[in-house]
Amino acid sequence: MRADLEVAGPHGPIPVRVYEPAGQAEAVLVWAHGGGFRHGDLDMAEADMVSAELSRRANAIVFSVGYRLAVDGVRYPVPIDDVHTVWTWVTARDDLPNRRALGGASAGAALAIATALRTTPVQDAEVPAPRAAGDRPDLLLLAYPFAHFPTPMLGHGRTLDGVEDMVRNYVGRISDLPPDALPGAARLDGLPPAHILLSEFDDLRPSGELLERQLREVGVPAESFVAPGTTHGHLNRPHDVPDSVDASLGFFAAALRAPREAPRWLRREGEPRIEFGADYNPEQWPRAVWDDDVRAMREAGVTIVSLGIFSWARLEPAERRYDFGWLDEVIDLLHTNGILVDLATPTASPPPWLTTKHPEILPVDRDGRTVWPGARQHWRPTSPVFREHALRLVRVLAKRYADHPALAAWHVNNELGCHNVHDYSDDAARAFRIWLRERYTDLDGLNAAWGTDFWSQRYGEWEQILPPRHANGPVNPTQQLDFKRFSSDALKDHYLAERRILREITPDVPVTTNFMVAGPINEMNYPDWAAEVDFVANDHYTRPGPQSRDELSFSANLCGNLIPGRPWFLMEHSTSAVNWQPVNVPKLPGELARDSLTHVAHGADGVCFFQWRQSRAGAEKFHSAMLPHAGKSSAIFEAVTDLGARLRSLSAITGFSRTPSAVAVVIDYESWWAAEQDAHPTDRLRYRDEALDWYTALLDHGIRADVVPVAADLTGYRLVVAPILHLVPAALKQRLEDYVAGGGHLVTTYFSGIVDEFDHAWLGGYPGALRDLLGIRVEEFAPLLDGESAPLSNGAIGTLWSERVEVTDPATKVLAAYTGGGAAVTRREVGAGSAAYISTRLRPQGLLLILDDLLIPAGVTSELPPDLRGRVELAVRGPARFLINRTTDPVDLSAVAGAPETLPARGVVVLISPDTRG
Repeated sequence: MRADLEVAGPHGPIPVRVYEPAGQAEAVLVWAHGGGFRHGDLDMAEADMVSAELSRRANAIVFSVGYRLAVDGVRYPVPIDDVHTVWTWVTARDDLPNRRALGGASAGAALAIATALRTTPVQDAEVPAPRAAGDRPDLLLLAYPFAHFPTPMLGHGRTLDGVEDMVRNYVGRISDLPPDALPGAARLDGLPPAHILLSEFDDLRPSGELLERQLREVGVPAESFVAPGTTHGHLNRPHDVPDSVDASLGFFAAALRAPREAPRWLRREGEPRIEFGADYNPEQWPRAVWDDDVRAMREAGVTIVSLGIFSWARLEPAERRYDFGWLDEVIDLLHTNGILVDLATPTASPPPWLTTKHPEILPVDRDGRTVWPGARQHWRPTSPVFREHALRLVRVLAKRYADHPALAAWHVNNELGCHNVHDYSDDAARAFRIWLRERYTDLDGLNAAWGTDFWSQRYGEWEQILPPRHANGPVNPTQQLDFKRFSSDALKDHYLAERRILREITPDVPVTTNFMVAGPINEMNYPDWAAEVDFVANDHYTRPGPQSRDELSFSANLCGNLIPGRPWFLMEHSTSAVNWQPVNVPKLPGELARDSLTHVAHGADGVCFFQWRQSRAGAEKFHSAMLPHAGKSSAIFEAVTDLGARLRSLSAITGFSRTPSAVAVVIDYESWWAAEQDAHPTDRLRYRDEALDWYTALLDHGIRADVVPVAADLTGYRLVVAPILHLVPAALKQRLEDYVAGGGHLVTTYFSGIVDEFDHAWLGGYPGALRDLLGIRVEEFAPLLDGESAPLSNGAIGTLWSERVEVTDPATKVLAAYTGGGAAVTRREVGAGSAAYISTRLRPQGLLLILDDLLIPAGVTSELPPDLRGRVELAVRGPARFLINRTTDPVDLSAVAGAPETLPARGVVVLISPDTRG
């Protein structure tokens, strides 16, 4: 519904057109069209169509302002006065929703910013006071804003003379402009969050990009979206670029819509349950097989499948030509049989037509080689061309299936960064420079952070900076570290771009992407990503070795702590052998269930495999599946069906997260990155191996421990183990000191506390930032050669690393010494707390010899009977206690109340408190 009215203003009546949504209004927007300050009216598409669409899409009341144009002697500040008057009139009303926004296009965006400035308190006043009347807006919607003069040109047809004439007509001059006339020159601190829409081929685009940087610099949240294939004013030409206009309106509508809490779990009805299923790839099979698949799924107890993950070439066989018929049929078939769909955005692997037409989307490796098609993930995370095609498909997909009752969750892309995290292309170089400007603001800051006076690397222009490509020696270590940070952020940004569309179209459907918290994979900073997913999903595959089972538990444990207090989803693991290891061994009897239930023990409310039906062709045809080549008459399918029944019996624990323990093992991805870089004392150091050794030693001692990100709240833990905490900024140094001063017991190891966030060494001796807390000092590292060892006085054997540790504080006690002389393990008491240091790698068997010296002062004891310690892992989840056999032999459980007599080899027993059943 729309209506025209007038608002009395200081220069006369102001025409206003009001747009109301069909349902309950949730927000208000005051909108100003563009037109170079002297053109435009309420009937132009940029006013009428935009207002109507935003009203409809965001459930908002939109007031479109017919402000006075700069014609017939009208000049600055009259247009601002008109917009401000309408804003003041709107915000004075008490019959409108509380969420209120200001927005505009081009010149209208400048008017919106200027109006917002009039309502923003002056920040440096003794008592902050508004600059003028009207409530401060909650957000700004700015379409291709014209906020600066002069503005650099991109060369798309607009002339500087034309821009100069526009400014002279509006203000009356082009020098000494009032700051709010083109408000990029004004003080912007205190403005509300801004959402900036840019046209790709727009001479005025640099003004919007500069405005975004300015806002962020003064602490104003700003988010931008570049509408592909558009020129300035594209909202005024909706029929020329319909896809981009649709996406642009969606960007604004998603921001304007009243915030709502994102769903935390699947969209489904019915009683709580642990979901069970797999990736399903029906496009690999004839239609006749689909009915057999669904029948077998029901027999196995499957409740959900991930669908469409690698189907781009099927869904869009040629550019903008879509074929959804087969997917419609599959989803309907699954829904008819009571199976939910975790629908993937199929952007993980671009189709051949796209890479043929646009080879510029292909990644480039460190040595300058193009990564050609033939496998998967052959796309650059920073490619604007890839992003345009991917997001267009996501929008089409989301609109088509938004209301399908089978849709339970969105699965963005697949294993983001598995093969393309580090791209060294020119696209990546440009994006890296933008990322660096946001991080350091100016080149002086970057040069200081990177230490560029070393080896004559000082930069004088941003364009001189490149990714850490192949060089004839060690590349600047801070440049390498920042590139790792940037690469993780670039992939996260792609996820967020897809999520923004999905949230806009299906706000009630949760959005996630499958992490890879497993083994040595560390390229994506998942603790940083976790805040952006509605629930954590993870893919985990075991690797052979003596700590294989413990590594699974370690990874599941960390997944359960990425979003504290929330269940998570095991999106992929294997029923048996994989296909990508040098030797792909099958799982032994009982391991399929034990592995799955270990994830459940650590908080998983969903258990899925790759994949449902084992492929007949392709690179993964020898990867195990729920329905193997041998078919239903197989041990694997029998084990799968048994697992489905067992998961159904555990429905009482759904919704419960892991129960915290008294001990934490800290994981820090930035320390992991920095500690393993080149030009270090040894290239043998492996960060996660040390962390896993501590976890294994604690399990061997019967101690339940949490694996937590370094940013986690540590105050509730009696003992915190922070192995190889290499990178310690000042703030983390203070946190650890406060933890110990508060009675906590900290344990850290060799190569910890060495550098700050810029990878600059803390001076004064090692372990740098932690030196005083530990009461020790090390002058020089003494890494060990392969085959060398360092025996300790307590019988432990150190490998990999050693140090000449000097005790500098009388409160520091030596718990173990090197037999050749010097302290090896120390502990300093600090009030009721302590700080301990281990200067060599002891492996689990050596750590067992010192654990009592660390656990007893912290008051930590095992929750297991003595005979079970080391043989059984205990995991506690709400009302349930999981007893997981770590051995290949049966374990006597007679000492455990309520337990069966025996825990089978590779078995799991779950004990649930009686008052929670049913």
